[in-house]
Order: sequence, then structure tokens, then C-alpha cells
Amino acid sequence: MLGMPTRFSFEELKNVTKNFSNKLGEGGFGSIFQGTLPSGSEVAVKHLVGFGPVNKSFMTEVQTIGSIHHFNLVSLIGFCAQKFNRLLVYEYMANGSLDRWIFNKNRDLALGWQIRKKIILDIAKGLAYLHEDCNQKIVHLDIKPQNILLDEHFNAKVSDFGLSKLIGKDQSRVITTMRGTPGYMAPEWLSSVITEKVDVYSFGIVVLEILCGRRNVDESQQEEDMHLLGLFKRKQEEGQLMDLVDKCSDDMQSNAAEVVELMKVAAWCLQTEYARRPSMSTVVKLFEGSVDVTGSLNEDFLNGLTLEPVDTFPSIGLPSMLSGPR
Repeated sequence: MLGMPTRFSFEELKNVTKNFSNKLGEGGFGSIFQGTLPSGSEVAVKHLVGFGPVNKSFMTEVQTIGSIHHFNLVSLIGFCAQKFNRLLVYEYMANGSLDRWIFNKNRDLALGWQIRKKIILDIAKGLAYLHEDCNQKIVHLDIKPQNILLDEHFNAKVSDFGLSKLIGKDQSRVITTMRGTPGYMAPEWLSSVITEKVDVYSFGIVVLEILCGRRNVDESQQEEDMHLLGLFKRKQEEGQLMDLVDKCSDDMQSNAAEVVELMKVAAWCLQTEYARRPSMSTVVKLFEGSVDVTGSLNEDFLNGLTLEPVDTFPSIGLPSMLSGPR
């Protein structure tokens, strides 16, 4: 039954997680533990630690995804707000976060082309729903591989809405502070106009990382190859985009021509001018074949790429304007 999330007591969640004994990992603001509800359903319980920003993140998460349901968004099953305890209860995602799979150099764990393509489409569908199909437009503001979770069948779901922003239908813009993760932040964070297109930009970065099997900033690389965007533009100019396809996967290599076509979709999402980026629903249509890729992606898109990601600026304190529908 779809509905609002359940309110749990702290004691109930102690029992669900067997006294927080099985730690799955660290998230922003706290730790995540595996648990089992009395019904037998497996869950992930995030135990938030701290006060001011943590409480704001907690409220944002409950308000944002507590009332929406989509297959490509991680479901919030419940929460606990008892005394100083703040916990969030999510559906359990057996294969963890996307970064564990795409940055892993173990060939045995390398994801094949069809799975990667499906993951990219899943992310696009989740974001299209947030941007266009909710009562209020929801801008996630922190799309990155760590916030994309995979279930046992490698279905991808967008998670962690602690930084997200709601925009009412009657609002044209909202004041917000700079937020997000360095390397995934769109260039317009440095100006005053922020729209849902910041998520499109972050999506473009994630797509490149999925296709290339490396982080957008990789300090283990030689200096000229450290930033994936700069390397991407250089390889395009040299006509050698196939060099970027993840070499840990033979399946990716054998489908390199199709992978390169998807790199062009990423380039479209990474335009410096946010108005030139596609909507996420257009990206979904590209996948489903109702929009022509070649007709939409000309060489000029590669000239509009941002080469220097927003990765040297503080994550708080800079006011920006969050715009409504464009």
C-alpha cells in the first residue's frame, strides 16, 4: 500500500537493526545499517548524527520523498524523530551504490554494456519524474554515483534527498545556498540562476563516469588526463573517443561505437549554458527512440562543454537563485 512513511520509535528501530549491528556504510550526516521489519522486509536504516544541518536534511528528506513513489526512486518506508534521535528507513538495495561497480578495476565485477545502458535510463527516468511529474518540481542537487543505488537485479534508483529543493507550481524562484558535491556541480552555481538543469549537468558527468569506468577527477592519472571533461574534449578533437571506453569490460569494448554515441548525449547534458541542455524527459525519449540523436547532437555541442568543473568552491554560504519552470 503506497502512502505516507511510517513513524517508528527508536526502540523499534533498535530491534529492526539488532541494535545497529550490521553497518552497511557511511552516508552524509550519519551511518547506514541493515535491518529486517517484522513483516520480513529488508530495510536500510540511516542514523543521522548532529543537530542544525542534520535536522534540516532529515526534514527535507521526509517532506520530499515521503509522499512520492516511482520505481527509479528509493522508497522512504519510515522515519523516527524521538528526542534527539533522527532516523530514516529505506527499502534495502542489495547491490549498494553505483560507485562500487563503475570504479572497480576488478574485471570479474565489471558491468556489461546492456546493464550500464539500463542504469543510465533508470537514472534519467527517476530525474524526469522529479522534475516534471510531481505536484511540486523537485531538484535533487546532489546527483552522483554514491547516490544511485542498485537492487538485486541492477535496477537503479536515485537516493539521498537531503539537499533537494521543492519548487511550487506558483513559484518562479527560491533563494538557496550553494550545495552539492565538487566535480558534479554545474557552472551556473557561480552565478544567480539555478534550475533543474543543474541535475541534468550532474547526470551528464555520471553518464561519462559510467561509460569510461573512472571518476571525473582522478588524481592517479597524469596531470593532462586528471579531469575527465578536458580529456573527453581532447579525445573528441582527435577523433579518438573510443579510447575512453572502459577497458575493464570486454563487452563495453565490443560495443564501443554505441557507447561513443551515448557519450554525445552526455556532452549535450554538459553544456555550459544551461538552456542548451536537454530536459530529462527528452533524454528518456532519446533512449526510447522517439528523438533522433544525430539530429539533436551536432559538433557545436562539444564546443559548448565546460572544461573546468565547479570543484574549488565552498559548499555553503553562497546564495543562488533557484528558478522555477523554464
